[in-house]
Amino acid sequence: MISIERPIFIVGAGRSGSTVFHHMFCGHPGVAWLPGTLLNRFPERVDLARTAMRALDYPVVGAVLGRRIRPGECYPFWERLSRGFSAPCRDLTAEDVTEGARRRIRSAAARVLTRRRNRFLAKITGWPRIGFLSEIFGDALFIHVVRDGRAVVNSLLEVDFWRGWGGPENWMWGELSLDQREEWERSGRSFVVLAAIQWKILMDAMERASTTLGEERFMEIRYEDLCADTLGTMKRVVGFCGLPWERSFEHAVSAYRLKDNNDKYRENLTSRQRADLEAALGGYLERYGYPLERSGARL
Repeated sequence: MISIERPIFIVGAGRSGSTVFHHMFCGHPGVAWLPGTLLNRFPERVDLARTAMRALDYPVVGAVLGRRIRPGECYPFWERLSRGFSAPCRDLTAEDVTEGARRRIRSAAARVLTRRRNRFLAKITGWPRIGFLSEIFGDALFIHVVRDGRAVVNSLLEVDFWRGWGGPENWMWGELSLDQREEWERSGRSFVVLAAIQWKILMDAMERASTTLGEERFMEIRYEDLCADTLGTMKRVVGFCGLPWERSFEHAVSAYRLKDNNDKYRENLTSRQRADLEAALGGYLERYGYPLERSGARL
């Protein structure tokens, strides 16, 4: 079995553009990834994932297979290796790692690798789980995909899997703090504000977790930059990961035509909802370099 070194994890709050970034990155011939098409249905069949990685490198077979299988977060796969990994009520830290989980995760990740695709790549959204994964892989690299929180909130309100409609008692982000509860109550229990609180909870968790890593192991990219300069952003990412810049990968990346749809929240939300959203996110938006729409927004 090939030894696993410097695995790469894509992390983010969700609805941040990490999926398209993940799919794009999986086009690099040096990375082995988790095929959701297979592992979501057969989470115990890691051998199928390795067979798929090998097949991708055959010209004709690989082209056909690449259209049939897609990368995924594969939570049934992770849950089988470590119970509770998929939906914890708080971020997972180094203290949550059991020896059994360590052995199973390291073994499973290594079994996906091939001689050609010898770097493991996975995407995990929601809680960063950086402390947990870093305890298992001491040399792991993490790439955080950031997007304007207003766009994230707008997207959360449009998807069928957002749990905020049932209130914070029924979601997976833990109990609200006293300040967060008061913020939600002041808004009239606005679901727009609740989704904003969720984004802030996850961004805070990311900041806490990433402080344990140096710049050689943690990279942050903005979805907006990925859209504006796709090739340049991917060159920075590949360089950060210590992977070679392959001509085939450049060709694959150049085929993407990304469109920054961040402004859709202006069409989908009312003026009052947009004002409440900026009041909830104001300081965070400024911290991450996103200009406020309304100079008079309550911060």
